[in-house]
Amino acid sequence: MKKFNVGVIGATGMVGQRFLLLLENHPWFNVVCLAASSSSAGKRYADAIKLWHMDEPMPEKFKNINVLDATADKEEIAKTVDFCFCAVNMPKEQIRELEYAYARLECPIVSNNSAHRFTDDVPMIIPEVNAEHLSVIESQKIRLGTKRGFIAVKSNCSLQSYVPLLHPLKKFGIKYAAVTTYQAISGAGKTFETMPEIWDNVIPYIGGEEEKSENEPLKIWGEVYGGRIVHAQSPVITAQCLRVPVSDGHTAACFVSFDKKPTKKQILSAWKSFSGEPQKLKLPSAPQQFIHYFTEDDRPQPKLDRLCERGMAVCAGRLREDNLFDYKFIGFSHNTLRGAAGGAVLLAELLAVKGYFD
Repeated sequence: MKKFNVGVIGATGMVGQRFLLLLENHPWFNVVCLAASSSSAGKRYADAIKLWHMDEPMPEKFKNINVLDATADKEEIAKTVDFCFCAVNMPKEQIRELEYAYARLECPIVSNNSAHRFTDDVPMIIPEVNAEHLSVIESQKIRLGTKRGFIAVKSNCSLQSYVPLLHPLKKFGIKYAAVTTYQAISGAGKTFETMPEIWDNVIPYIGGEEEKSENEPLKIWGEVYGGRIVHAQSPVITAQCLRVPVSDGHTAACFVSFDKKPTKKQILSAWKSFSGEPQKLKLPSAPQQFIHYFTEDDRPQPKLDRLCERGMAVCAGRLREDNLFDYKFIGFSHNTLRGAAGGAVLLAELLAVKGYFD
């Protein structure tokens, strides 16, 4: 695989910082450009960072890079890179226009943002689940009038804790699913130092999160038809989302009913045998075993399991029959690795292998 020159837009934020750790020694992607808001522009990256959120130290190779203005310098950025990752903290409409602007400058965007998740011709990808949706990019490029510029997005971070576990079970006909997610503070871009209100507390509301949790899976499970992604009509999903005092890792308590109830053995077999395009293609960031099932009653746990397969696996446990639904289980994923920056890097690897950056 050839090397690609890469930019990170929103490089100073928590997800941007995670991107740089993941890309520091990436075999395919060479970071040549860092961009952020006008308040950071013109500074050395090390000087632009108000707070380094990661446990690992800031990579030396990025400290002296001059930060560009993501809006004012977009023409310069687009000429410098083969594509950009985007993880900016801006109003949704401004993000939408910014990502369109880069795409129209023939700079592909791999986005961690939610602004385009429900744009009909923008694929929203969990690489192991719906890689076939990348085909809609050709229709998007026609609409935008571009030759190589496009936008591809990853789904909401909390979905990674349960959608990959439901997906291999769709062959049994999922009728209903209920999920409660217990979401880490890093999902809000916070640490314990910057979110003191979470100490000894649970906050039973995350703005917009329940709507995303109920609706985004239907786009992921939809199909490309007539140049757009047509959402699936089922299953019906209901969700509650809570912020909990955990640094990294989203946990999901999931309940599911089927048209044709499988045995517990069939569910475990479906999880164990499931793999997707990243595993077949042996992408650099792909977990070897996508779904890990724990037989212990007290697993998975964020503190013990968040770095399973470098944080890129999805974990499950406590599968058992339920009195109201057919089954219930616990799901878990690392929200800033599998759920955010790591998922976007894996998506970019898939796009690279499929030739979308050529």
